[in-house]
Amino acid sequence: MATTEFGHTLRRWRDRVSPEAAGLAVGGHRRAAGLRREELALLAGISVDYVTRLEQGRATNPSEQVVEALGRALRLSVAEREHLFHAAGLVPPGQGTVPAYITPSVQRMLDRLAGTPVAVSDAAWTLLLANPLYVALMGELHGSERNAVWRTFLGPAGRVRHTPQSQRALEIAQVTALRATAGRYPADLRVRRLIAELRAKSDRFAELWDGGAVGRHEAARKTIDHPQVGALTLDCDILSVAGSDLRIMIYTAEPGTTDAERLALLAVLGTQTLTG
Repeated sequence: MATTEFGHTLRRWRDRVSPEAAGLAVGGHRRAAGLRREELALLAGISVDYVTRLEQGRATNPSEQVVEALGRALRLSVAEREHLFHAAGLVPPGQGTVPAYITPSVQRMLDRLAGTPVAVSDAAWTLLLANPLYVALMGELHGSERNAVWRTFLGPAGRVRHTPQSQRALEIAQVTALRATAGRYPADLRVRRLIAELRAKSDRFAELWDGGAVGRHEAARKTIDHPQVGALTLDCDILSVAGSDLRIMIYTAEPGTTDAERLALLAVLGTQTLTG
């Protein structure tokens, strides 16, 4: 019963969200004003087939992460988000767990930054949302790779170029931030599992964690080696959303520079890749 209700609710709320409200470009004739299944899948970061099976009641027990992603894509209010969790047979995440809810107002702000690479992460540095230009800049991230701390200590080398000094500063800042998050949300099992995995598999993480290393994230200039447009040196700023413990990472280029030209070119190439 819960799965059937979930599918009906998902379909009904998908139909009421316009592409413009979801930050998508609209072109050509559309039979319906709402989001198409493939558009909802793109926004939520899941497959079109899975969205179809959820709506038709053929997929059971969607995970908390999937329901959260769908709620963000559909721009749900707090009450609507809770209803979607209950329809899926789940208890909405409450106090003691890392917040992952992105308010419609924050979504609208991100929509207005379409020409800027922007990503939103939770307090544990797990990627919740990235706009198309950020994805074009940094590449697609899946599974454990969506957590920045996991990528730093256990993942493959990324596109950001590091010196030994900047790498050490990043490691210390991430360990410090994760320790603070674990202290604020002691009941969050995902944070505890992440820390346990990092301590077990990364000697470097275990050394910094057990040694009580302290540092913080600073605004910085980063060089990204992109496979199509070449190296871009961009300013990276991290903004905090009051009351939600979310982090917004924004990359910008100084106007009139080669980096700005390459970022503009990437915006075109990224759009072609996503729509082609």
